[in-house]
Amino acid sequence: MELFSELYSCYYQVLRHLLLNQNAITMQDIRAQIIEEGFEESMLSIIPKLESGTWNLFTKDGELYLSKLSPSFLEPLSDLEKSYLKALLSDSRIGLFLTQEQLEALNDMLASVTPLWKPEQLYYYDRFADGDPYDDETYRSHFQVLLHAQKKRQYVDIDYNAPSGKRVHHYYVPARLEYSVKNDKFRLLAFKHTGGQAMRLELLNIARIQNVRTTEKTLASAVDLNALIQNSYYKEPLRLRIVNERNALERAMLHFANYKKNTVKIDENTYECLIYYNQNMETELLIEVLSFGPMLTVLGNEKFLDLLKARLERQTQICI
Repeated sequence: MELFSELYSCYYQVLRHLLLNQNAITMQDIRAQIIEEGFEESMLSIIPKLESGTWNLFTKDGELYLSKLSPSFLEPLSDLEKSYLKALLSDSRIGLFLTQEQLEALNDMLASVTPLWKPEQLYYYDRFADGDPYDDETYRSHFQVLLHAQKKRQYVDIDYNAPSGKRVHHYYVPARLEYSVKNDKFRLLAFKHTGGQAMRLELLNIARIQNVRTTEKTLASAVDLNALIQNSYYKEPLRLRIVNERNALERAMLHFANYKKNTVKIDENTYECLIYYNQNMETELLIEVLSFGPMLTVLGNEKFLDLLKARLERQTQICI
């Protein structure tokens, strides 16, 4: 199993926390941990390997699973992990999550380590060229203010250039920061009050934020932001069929990584994926579906199918 990838590092974290638990656990406990820390479709890979013993990580006693790690186990960094960390430090996005002091300390610590890869060795064949300016000090400052406010559930005061060109100003509660591999951009999922107690979810591109300031006001702990996001989704999700040829399943999981989804295996080579989305996500999701390729088929819902047909008809007219 690849230890450091966008997809498999999730598996690693889930299993790490399961193994550090010194109490006997059931398969139901394992499933709940996977859903909490990973994706529901992660069970398609993890559960069979644990049940079959392919991953010899637990001692099985009837219906119970006991970690084979001792309580005193300390996990040192291997040469591969050090090399991986050194490579990460060459990624300009790492500066969004670490302070300058932390970056300098890590660079000193890993000064003699050869990076696992160099940025110039990577080529993204389907990525847009106008990614976010991660080295820009203003962008980094805005990102870190939003990240801190999201953790503290603080309201922020944002000046924003909308795609229409209009300058808008609102108070928001940051809910999530999401990254698009294809667009090479971060976006903010945030709630703003629309009157009374009503709150509306909006998507903001971080690079379009002109100014952001924290406030003293915080959102009450009783308000569940994840539940609010869940309630904003359409009742009927997008339903996709994926034929797993040319590594299509893994590509789809990465392609739609920032959406809540549920994937089940239909037969040996076919999967069905449900993607949950709301009105704000609709246009971007439509573009992402169209850009995926022939291994993906849209089965429903009817509203999304109508939008898909209308967009294809417009593109056909343009070509004619």
